[in-house]
Amino acid sequence: MSASAASPSGRLPWWTAQRFAGVAFALTVAGLTAGTLTWLAGYHHIAGHVWAVTTGLVLLPLLLDILVSLRRGEVGVDLIALFAMVGALAFGEFLAGAVVALMLSGGEMLEIYAAGRARKELAGLVERAPRVVHRYEDGELTEPAIDEVRPGDRLLVKPGEIVPVDGVVAGPAEAVLDEAALTGESTPVERRPGDRVASGGVNAGGPFDLRAVATAADSTYAGIVRLVKQAEASRAPFVRLADRYSLVFLPLTLLAAGLAWIVSGDPVRALAVLVVATPCPLILAAPVAFLCGISRAARRGVIVKGGAVIEGLARARVLLLDKTGTLTQGVPVLSRIEVFGSLAADELLGLAASLDQVSPHVLAAAIVAAARERGLALSFPAEVHEQLGAGIEGRVDGRHVALGRASWLAEHDESDDVLVSRLRDLHRSLATGGLINVFVAVDGQPAGAMVLEDPIREDSPLAIRELRRLGIVRVVMLTGDHPTVAQRVGQELGVDAVLAECSPAEKVAAVHRERAAGATVMVGDGVNDAPALAAADVGVALGARGATASSEAADAVIVLDRLDRLVDALAISQRSHAIALQSVLAGMGLSVAGMIVAAFGYLPPLAGALVQEAIDVAVILNALRALAPGRLEAWSSALPTSPMPRRSPA
Repeated sequence: MSASAASPSGRLPWWTAQRFAGVAFALTVAGLTAGTLTWLAGYHHIAGHVWAVTTGLVLLPLLLDILVSLRRGEVGVDLIALFAMVGALAFGEFLAGAVVALMLSGGEMLEIYAAGRARKELAGLVERAPRVVHRYEDGELTEPAIDEVRPGDRLLVKPGEIVPVDGVVAGPAEAVLDEAALTGESTPVERRPGDRVASGGVNAGGPFDLRAVATAADSTYAGIVRLVKQAEASRAPFVRLADRYSLVFLPLTLLAAGLAWIVSGDPVRALAVLVVATPCPLILAAPVAFLCGISRAARRGVIVKGGAVIEGLARARVLLLDKTGTLTQGVPVLSRIEVFGSLAADELLGLAASLDQVSPHVLAAAIVAAARERGLALSFPAEVHEQLGAGIEGRVDGRHVALGRASWLAEHDESDDVLVSRLRDLHRSLATGGLINVFVAVDGQPAGAMVLEDPIREDSPLAIRELRRLGIVRVVMLTGDHPTVAQRVGQELGVDAVLAECSPAEKVAAVHRERAAGATVMVGDGVNDAPALAAADVGVALGARGATASSEAADAVIVLDRLDRLVDALAISQRSHAIALQSVLAGMGLSVAGMIVAAFGYLPPLAGALVQEAIDVAVILNALRALAPGRLEAWSSALPTSPMPRRSPA
C-alpha cells in the first residue's frame, strides 16, 4: 500500500484508505505471527512461505498503486518499498520482506491514527450540525428538517441544543449560550431579547425562542462547515515539496544500493540499503503536522482552509490591515454630547434616542444604546418622518425633535445664521478628527450634537506588537477614510504605512506592491475587502460570517471578532511548519545514515527494516507535537475571553 494512498491529501478517499489499511495491517500481523510460530516449531521452510505470502499481500496493491501513479507521471519513494520487497523475495530474505510489509501497513495505520486525532476538532464541527428544529406552527410545536426553516420563522431552542440558524432572541426569556465550539470562547454569553444570535452555539441555559433571520444554508454555522470541508480537501505546497525530496532520495537510494552490490559483490547488501531507505510513512509526517496545525487553529476560533494556508502564514512578513471593523470596532459609540442651548445633556440624549428608536440607521442604534446604558426613560415618538441620508424628525412628549446633518436641519428649522455657522464649523472640526456628528434640533432651534466615534479595538496595539515578534517586518493600514483620520489611527497603533481613501481596486494594488517585501497577509472584515483578501498570499477574514464575500474570498476566517487570534494563527502556523520540516529532514537524514551503515555490511536486511520502522514511527509521533499548544500561544490565552468591551459614552 502506498504512503500517499492513505494520506488525507492522497488519492484514495479517507474512509476507503482507512478500511483498506486496517485489513492490510491485520493480515500482515497475522501472517508475520503465523510464520514466526511456524519457524519456532521447527518448520523453517513453511515459515518462509508464510512470510513470502505476507509480503505479497502488501506488494501486490502497492504495485498496482505505483502503476497508476506512473501513468499520471508521478514518481515517489513508493518505488523503494517495491524494490525492497521484490528483492527480499528474490534473495530469500522472506522475514525481512514481511517486516517491510508490516512497516508499510503499520506506518499507514499510525498515520491514520495521527490524522484522526488532528481532524477531531474539525470533524466535531461537521458532526454536531443540527438536522431538525422545533418550529411554532398554528400554535403547535413541529419538528421540520432544518432545510425547511425560512427567515421569520419562530423556533424553540431547548436546553443543550445547538442554535440551528442565525436569528434574534424573540423573548421573553434570555438566552445563555456556550459558543466554545464556534469561537473558542469558554465562557457562556448572555443574549437578551432582540439580540442577534449566530448559529452553532449551544444553549447552556433554559429554553428560549428564536426568530430566524436566515436559512440554514446562509447561516454562520453552515458557512463554517463549508470552510472546514475546504480545509480538509486542501493540500499544501510544502507537502508537494516533501514529494520533491523523494525525486532526489530515490536515485540516491538506487545509487547507494548499486554501489554496495558492485563493491561488495553481495546483492544482500543492496537489499539492506533498500530496506532501510523505505520511508513511506516518513513523507506522511508533513501532512500530519499541517492537519494538527489546522486542528489547533480551530480550537482557537480560526478556521484555516488548508495546509497551504498554514505554510503561507508561517512565512508571512508583510501584514496589511483594513481599518474599520478590523483595527477599530466597526460600530460607532457615543463619545460626548455637545449642548448649544438650555437643555441638559441627558435630556437632549433622551429626546434624540426616543426619536431614533424607530430609525434603522446604524448611528440611531448607537444613540439608543447610549441612552439605555445611562438608564434614561424613552418615550415612543409620533408623526415620524425620515429622509434617508439626511435626517429624521417627529414629536416626542409634545416637542418637535429633528436629528441629522447640519445642512438638513438648516433647511427645515428656524435657525439664525450665526447658529447655523456654528453648526457647520463644529461639523468640519469633528470630521477632520475622525468623529461622526448627528445634530439635534428641538422645537425649531439647534439644541446640540451627538458626537460618535469608531474606537480602536482594545486588543489592536498589543496584537500588532506580538505580530512583529513573530516576524512581521512591515504593517500597512488600508482604509477608505479621510487621510487625517487614518493618520491619527495609524500613529496610535504604530503601523509602518497608512494608505487612506483607498478603493477596493487600490487595496488590491497595494497588496501587489507590498509583496516585494515578503509574503503578504491581508486582514479585513467587509465585502469591499474581498478582492484584496483574494490577492494576498494569505487572506484572513476577521469576525466574518461564513456566507459573506470576505470569508469566501479569504484563506482563513477568524470566527471570533478579535484581532489577537491572528497572533495565534501565525504562532500555530510557524510551529506546525517547523515541526513538519523537522520531521521530514530528520527522518530522511536518519534513513541516509542507515543506508551508509547497511552499504558497509553492518546492517542486514532484517535489522534495517526494524531500524526504518523505528525512524518512521519517531517522525510521525514528532509531527503530532503540533497538536499541543506552543509557547507563543500562551500570551493570548491569558487575555480575557469575554467579547471586547466597548468604550462607554461620555
